[in-house]
Amino acid sequence: MRDGYGATNLQDVADRAEVAVQTIYFVFGNKRALLKELVDVTIAGDDQPGATMNRRWYTDALAAETARDMLRAYVAGTASVLERAAPIGRMLQAAAASDPEVAALWPQDVDPRYVVQRAAAEALTGKPGARPDVAVEQAADLLYGLLSPELYLLFVRERGWPAERWQQWVGETLHAQLCTD
Repeated sequence: MRDGYGATNLQDVADRAEVAVQTIYFVFGNKRALLKELVDVTIAGDDQPGATMNRRWYTDALAAETARDMLRAYVAGTASVLERAAPIGRMLQAAAASDPEVAALWPQDVDPRYVVQRAAAEALTGKPGARPDVAVEQAADLLYGLLSPELYLLFVRERGWPAERWQQWVGETLHAQLCTD
Protein backbone atom coordinates (compact mmCIF):
# COMPACT_ATOMS: atom_id res chain seq x y z
CA MET A 1 0.00 0.00 0.00
CA ARG A 2 2.82 2.40 0.79
CA ASP A 3 4.31 2.48 -2.71
CA GLY A 4 1.40 1.12 -4.74
CA TYR A 5 1.11 -2.03 -6.78
CA GLY A 6 3.02 -0.78 -9.83
CA ALA A 7 6.03 0.50 -7.90
CA THR A 8 6.34 -2.53 -5.63
CA ASN A 9 8.32 -5.46 -6.96
CA LEU A 10 8.50 -8.98 -5.56
CA GLN A 11 11.97 -8.36 -4.16
CA ASP A 12 10.46 -5.57 -2.04
CA VAL A 13 7.82 -7.99 -0.79
CA ALA A 14 10.40 -10.69 -0.06
CA ASP A 15 12.60 -8.21 1.81
CA ARG A 16 9.65 -7.05 3.94
CA ALA A 17 8.62 -10.66 4.63
CA GLU A 18 12.25 -11.56 5.36
CA VAL A 19 12.25 -14.43 2.86
CA ALA A 20 14.03 -15.10 -0.39
CA VAL A 21 12.31 -13.78 -3.51
CA GLN A 22 12.28 -17.37 -4.79
CA THR A 23 9.95 -18.22 -1.90
CA ILE A 24 7.46 -15.62 -3.13
CA TYR A 25 7.64 -17.04 -6.65
CA PHE A 26 7.29 -20.62 -5.36
CA VAL A 27 4.28 -19.89 -3.15
CA PHE A 28 2.42 -17.41 -5.38
CA GLY A 29 3.86 -17.74 -8.85
CA ASN A 30 3.69 -14.06 -9.75
CA LYS A 31 2.83 -10.62 -8.49
CA ARG A 32 -0.79 -10.77 -9.70
CA ALA A 33 -1.44 -14.02 -7.84
CA LEU A 34 0.09 -12.51 -4.70
CA LEU A 35 -2.23 -9.50 -5.03
CA LYS A 36 -5.26 -11.76 -5.45
CA GLU A 37 -4.30 -13.72 -2.33
CA LEU A 38 -3.73 -10.48 -0.41
CA VAL A 39 -7.20 -9.23 -1.32
CA ASP A 40 -8.91 -12.55 -0.55
CA VAL A 41 -7.21 -12.98 2.82
CA THR A 42 -7.76 -9.34 3.76
CA ILE A 43 -11.48 -9.52 3.05
CA ALA A 44 -11.92 -12.90 4.74
CA GLY A 45 -9.71 -12.16 7.71
CA ASP A 46 -8.04 -15.56 7.42
CA ASP A 47 -6.60 -17.85 4.80
CA GLN A 48 -9.51 -20.28 4.75
CA PRO A 49 -11.33 -20.60 1.43
CA GLY A 50 -14.90 -19.43 1.25
CA ALA A 51 -17.00 -16.59 -0.01
CA THR A 52 -18.32 -13.86 2.28
CA MET A 53 -21.82 -15.28 2.02
CA ASN A 54 -20.56 -18.56 3.49
CA ARG A 55 -18.72 -16.95 6.39
CA ARG A 56 -20.04 -17.64 9.87
CA TRP A 57 -20.54 -13.97 10.75
CA TYR A 58 -22.65 -13.50 7.61
CA THR A 59 -24.82 -16.60 7.98
CA ASP A 60 -25.33 -15.93 11.69
CA ALA A 61 -26.39 -12.34 10.99
CA LEU A 62 -28.87 -13.41 8.33
CA ALA A 63 -30.26 -16.07 10.65
CA ALA A 64 -31.21 -13.52 13.32
CA GLU A 65 -34.90 -13.57 14.16
CA THR A 66 -35.65 -9.87 13.79
CA ALA A 67 -34.59 -7.14 11.40
CA ARG A 68 -33.08 -5.18 14.28
CA ASP A 69 -30.98 -8.12 15.50
CA MET A 70 -29.90 -8.97 11.97
CA LEU A 71 -28.87 -5.40 11.24
CA ARG A 72 -26.88 -5.14 14.47
CA ALA A 73 -24.94 -8.34 13.72
CA TYR A 74 -24.60 -7.53 10.02
CA VAL A 75 -23.18 -4.05 10.61
CA ALA A 76 -20.71 -5.43 13.16
CA GLY A 77 -19.53 -8.13 10.75
CA THR A 78 -19.29 -5.74 7.84
CA ALA A 79 -17.41 -3.21 9.97
CA SER A 80 -14.84 -5.89 10.74
CA VAL A 81 -14.38 -6.58 7.03
CA LEU A 82 -14.18 -2.89 6.15
CA GLU A 83 -11.59 -2.22 8.84
CA ARG A 84 -9.33 -4.75 7.13
CA ALA A 85 -10.26 -4.34 3.49
CA ALA A 86 -11.18 -0.70 2.88
CA PRO A 87 -7.58 0.57 3.11
CA ILE A 88 -6.44 -1.61 0.20
CA GLY A 89 -9.28 -0.53 -2.08
CA ARG A 90 -7.57 2.46 -3.67
CA MET A 91 -4.38 0.50 -4.28
CA LEU A 92 -6.41 -2.28 -5.87
CA GLN A 93 -8.31 0.15 -8.11
CA ALA A 94 -5.04 1.70 -9.30
CA ALA A 95 -3.58 -1.76 -9.95
CA ALA A 96 -6.63 -2.82 -11.97
CA ALA A 97 -6.60 0.43 -13.94
CA SER A 98 -2.95 0.02 -14.89
CA ASP A 99 -2.85 -3.74 -15.49
CA PRO A 100 -5.60 -5.47 -17.51
CA GLU A 101 -4.51 -8.84 -16.15
CA VAL A 102 -5.12 -7.61 -12.60
CA ALA A 103 -8.52 -6.26 -13.65
CA ALA A 104 -9.35 -9.68 -15.10
CA LEU A 105 -8.86 -11.31 -11.69
CA TRP A 106 -12.26 -10.00 -10.58
CA PRO A 107 -15.49 -10.23 -12.56
CA GLN A 108 -16.51 -7.02 -14.28
CA ASP A 109 -20.10 -7.94 -15.12
CA VAL A 110 -21.33 -8.41 -11.54
CA ASP A 111 -20.29 -6.47 -8.46
CA PRO A 112 -19.72 -9.14 -5.79
CA ARG A 113 -20.19 -6.59 -3.02
CA TYR A 114 -23.66 -5.76 -4.36
CA VAL A 115 -24.53 -9.48 -4.58
CA VAL A 116 -23.68 -9.81 -0.88
CA GLN A 117 -25.69 -6.71 0.05
CA ARG A 118 -28.65 -7.78 -2.07
CA ALA A 119 -28.83 -11.18 -0.34
CA ALA A 120 -28.66 -9.45 3.04
CA ALA A 121 -31.44 -7.08 1.98
CA GLU A 122 -33.63 -10.00 0.91
CA ALA A 123 -33.17 -11.62 4.31
CA LEU A 124 -33.70 -8.38 6.20
CA THR A 125 -36.89 -7.29 4.45
CA GLY A 126 -38.56 -10.60 5.27
CA LYS A 127 -38.00 -10.36 9.02
CA PRO A 128 -40.26 -9.03 11.77
CA GLY A 129 -39.44 -5.40 12.44
CA ALA A 130 -38.47 -4.56 8.86
CA ARG A 131 -40.19 -1.55 7.37
CA PRO A 132 -42.86 -2.89 5.02
CA ASP A 133 -42.60 0.12 2.72
CA VAL A 134 -38.94 -0.54 1.87
CA ALA A 135 -38.44 -2.79 -1.15
CA VAL A 136 -35.53 -5.23 -1.39
CA GLU A 137 -33.88 -3.07 -4.05
CA GLN A 138 -33.99 0.03 -1.86
CA ALA A 139 -32.68 -1.90 1.15
CA ALA A 140 -29.86 -3.34 -0.99
CA ASP A 141 -28.94 0.14 -2.22
CA LEU A 142 -28.86 1.49 1.33
CA LEU A 143 -26.67 -1.38 2.53
CA TYR A 144 -24.43 -1.04 -0.53
CA GLY A 145 -23.95 2.69 -0.11
CA LEU A 146 -23.74 3.07 3.64
CA LEU A 147 -21.58 -0.02 4.15
CA SER A 148 -19.22 0.93 1.34
CA PRO A 149 -15.46 1.07 1.77
CA GLU A 150 -15.51 4.59 0.34
CA LEU A 151 -17.89 5.90 3.01
CA TYR A 152 -16.03 4.01 5.73
CA LEU A 153 -12.73 5.61 4.67
CA LEU A 154 -14.34 9.04 4.36
CA PHE A 155 -15.42 9.03 7.98
CA VAL A 156 -12.66 6.96 9.60
CA ARG A 157 -9.57 8.01 7.64
CA GLU A 158 -10.42 11.42 6.27
CA ARG A 159 -12.60 12.77 9.08
CA GLY A 160 -10.81 10.92 11.88
CA TRP A 161 -13.80 9.11 13.37
CA PRO A 162 -12.97 6.09 15.51
CA ALA A 163 -14.19 2.92 13.81
CA GLU A 164 -16.60 2.33 16.71
CA ARG A 165 -18.23 5.74 16.14
CA TRP A 166 -18.69 4.98 12.44
CA GLN A 167 -20.17 1.58 13.26
CA GLN A 168 -22.64 3.11 15.72
CA TRP A 169 -23.62 5.86 13.27
CA VAL A 170 -24.09 3.55 10.29
CA GLY A 171 -26.04 1.08 12.44
CA GLU A 172 -28.38 3.82 13.68
CA THR A 173 -28.77 5.26 10.19
CA LEU A 174 -29.60 1.90 8.64
CA HIS A 175 -31.93 1.04 11.50
CA ALA A 176 -33.86 4.29 10.97
CA GLN A 177 -34.16 3.56 7.25
CA LEU A 178 -34.91 -0.16 7.37
CA CYS A 179 -36.61 -1.00 10.69
CA THR A 180 -39.92 -0.10 12.27
CA ASP A 181 -38.88 -0.07 15.92
